[in-house]
Amino acid sequence: MEMCQIDYSATDTPSEHELVELYDSVQWTAYTRDPAHLVAAVAASLATVTARLDGRLVGLARVVGDGLTIIYLQDILVAPQLQRTGVGRELLSRVLAPYREVRKVLMTDDEPPQRAFYEAMGFTEIRDAEPPLRVFVSFGS
Repeated sequence: MEMCQIDYSATDTPSEHELVELYDSVQWTAYTRDPAHLVAAVAASLATVTARLDGRLVGLARVVGDGLTIIYLQDILVAPQLQRTGVGRELLSRVLAPYREVRKVLMTDDEPPQRAFYEAMGFTEIRDAEPPLRVFVSFGS
């Protein structure tokens, strides 16, 4: 794909339709079952950065947390046709920039491309952390 001009914004507010379209494009359908809930979740984020190509939402990264001691990278999505073009790297860099001195946590699928991407961005997988750490999760029932 030829290089395109991507517009990034930390103040953009995507519409419900745009969010559903982007999340569906990467098969994150658990988020799109209740579009109003998705809109509210994105709005409640500590920080959000969007990527647009010709006005169309093609990427989004968001963090949640207190912004002082910890943040969680909640979502980072890039439309399939623009994956592996640097959009995800730029989204991540921009959304994390204000929190350089804050502990960052994320949870992702257990797939080699995700591990390679996040390690390249400075993250360490929990099983490789020193000192050893544990992570616990509880998914809503």
